[in-house]
Amino acid sequence: ALVEVKDAVDRVRSDLPVDLQPPQVSALDVAAEPMLTYAVANPGLDEEALSWFVDDAIAKQVLAARGVGKFTRVGGVQREIRVDLDPVQLSALDVTAADVSQALRRAQQEQSGGRGQLGAAEQAVRTIGTVATAQDLAALPIALGDGRNLRLDQVAQVDDTFAERTQAALLDGKPVVGFQVTRARGVDDVSTTQAVQAAIERLLADHPGLRITQVATTVDFTHEQYEGSMQMLYEGAVLAILVVWWFLRDWRATLVSAAALPLSIVPAFAAMYLSGFSLNTITLLAMAAVVGILVDDAIVEIENIVRHLRQGKPVKEAAAEAVTEIGLAVIATTATLVVVFMPTAFMSGIPGIIFKEFGWTAVYAVLVSLLVARVLTPMMAAYFLRPHPMTDEDGPVMRTYLALVRWCLANRKTAIGTTAAFFFGTLLLVPFLPAGFIPQQDRGFTRVSVELPPGSTVEGTLAVAENVRRAIADVPGIRSVFTTVGESVQTANAVPQAGEVRKGALTLSLTERGTRPKQLVIENLVRKRLEQVAGARFSLGGGGAPGEKLQLVLAGENSAALKSTAQGLERELRGLGYLGNIVSTASLERPEIVIRPDAELMAERGVTTAVVGSTVRIATSGDFAQLLPKLNLDTRQVDIRVRVADRYRTDIDTFANLRVPGRDGPVPLSSIAEVSVQSGPTQIDRYDRKRYVAINADLAGYPLGAALAAARELP
Repeated sequence: ALVEVKDAVDRVRSDLPVDLQPPQVSALDVAAEPMLTYAVANPGLDEEALSWFVDDAIAKQVLAARGVGKFTRVGGVQREIRVDLDPVQLSALDVTAADVSQALRRAQQEQSGGRGQLGAAEQAVRTIGTVATAQDLAALPIALGDGRNLRLDQVAQVDDTFAERTQAALLDGKPVVGFQVTRARGVDDVSTTQAVQAAIERLLADHPGLRITQVATTVDFTHEQYEGSMQMLYEGAVLAILVVWWFLRDWRATLVSAAALPLSIVPAFAAMYLSGFSLNTITLLAMAAVVGILVDDAIVEIENIVRHLRQGKPVKEAAAEAVTEIGLAVIATTATLVVVFMPTAFMSGIPGIIFKEFGWTAVYAVLVSLLVARVLTPMMAAYFLRPHPMTDEDGPVMRTYLALVRWCLANRKTAIGTTAAFFFGTLLLVPFLPAGFIPQQDRGFTRVSVELPPGSTVEGTLAVAENVRRAIADVPGIRSVFTTVGESVQTANAVPQAGEVRKGALTLSLTERGTRPKQLVIENLVRKRLEQVAGARFSLGGGGAPGEKLQLVLAGENSAALKSTAQGLERELRGLGYLGNIVSTASLERPEIVIRPDAELMAERGVTTAVVGSTVRIATSGDFAQLLPKLNLDTRQVDIRVRVADRYRTDIDTFANLRVPGRDGPVPLSSIAEVSVQSGPTQIDRYDRKRYVAINADLAGYPLGAALAAARELP
């Protein structure tokens, strides 16, 4: 499917604008979410140096660790050579921002090609036209297209600084630089985490002033799930053995039955390995579910062998006759269990993907238990059990059981009526059970996503995020708060990726389980605190199951009606007691500086719309990243960005007075176009070729059925 989608996009690539970035098509991999998040601080380094240390030293060490697939820096800044143009000087010299950017790109580069043969040897030829420092760049002569040349510092100020901030990271309100680690496909979380921790310990030993704090991890939850599943497995095994001993009252027979447990589980692990399965929550759940079943066949055979022994038969004769007598019944019992568990391995949809390993693991274990019961159990019984004295007297438990059986046979109508009443009575309890895909989980961390109105700045988003941090400061159970701005940090449903500066997230690390309330309780307290913070949209999640989310999709072609209906539905949903974190994808209006060229005026002056667009883009934000000239350093290349200085971009007249190339030389933008401030949508979403708006809500711990029923009753 991924290849087909890429082919479909490639077929329409020619219909898209030439200078558009290539469309990105990728498959959503829920296993590719970051498994580890760290915050880095070092008092001896400034933010730019610390950012480069994370990109260089830490990234190399972590990526070299076995199992690491991706390393992503969060927060920090990027070093950059800023060439801040003076629009007044540009106008005085009749030069455009695009002229300076293109001339600098032609001059600041290296070219290879050619060869020489000096001294009876062959040499490669390389042309180096780069400068070593920002000061040298300021004195660089720039050759213009009309034959003129000028020094760069005549029209611009050159600074060796960092790029415009598009993201930031704070740990408990203090600036830090973070990074996230994602494991490679096919590698387990535990071994990868151990390798990353070893790499971090080496870094801390080599750099004494460095502080690396773990902010969030999914591996602790994996450990807890494993320990809980293994504990349940051990408890089930012990209880099964105790029950066998209680009924047989023979330690030798109990030991033979108990031996079926490890003899069935260990070969099942081998079958799991050959099938490509791993030890995870689902496979361990399957083992725990069938741990009592694995001894069923052995118990049936041992009980029958003991019964024959109590009739005075020799051990080997009793074993042979007992096994032959119930062989068909044992096989039928195992076949019944197989047909019960195997359909779960062939379920469709998301449940099928998850429970495939559950079904096959249970089937493997049950089939191996049959093999053990038919081969090893009789052999062990024949050589391990001892003859019993001949007796026909039943014990008190059996006498009570047989008395109940005789009463039921004598009162058949009453027995059947009582059974039917009990059965239908249990069905009446079903509506009172909460419904969901999987239970609410406590992962030890959760996240608050923050979204400000379009046009908000990094500073504004940081201020709101800090307001949220202070509002939830007194919520019990929160150990630390890791704030990121400009980074859309999500969990299971989406892979973290760079976002707008108006978006951010707060990762709430929780204290140890047992010393705090449940995660659901903490999240509900955080929701109440979020009501006190104004000026932003909030959504809470990241530690629960995917089934706790409810999404309603409205589709239509009338954009205005779609938006108004979505806003009305959003208001009504907020009145339901079952839903929380109601967030709509209805596009907010974003302020825009709109340039509308006049076709006749452009034709008179020889200006094209493409030239206007590229000139304005370069003047206000710089050229495309792949076209930027570079400053070569010993260990890296630094981008050189040419654009109008920040202080001039606060005045709309600066945009109107920008020079654009014309037939007879540069002309002011205001002479060929109208420049105004308007608003427009930030995004347009489509579903089945129709525009759509999605409304997402959190069930907040309430039953799914009740929430759906309430939502359907809305007008």
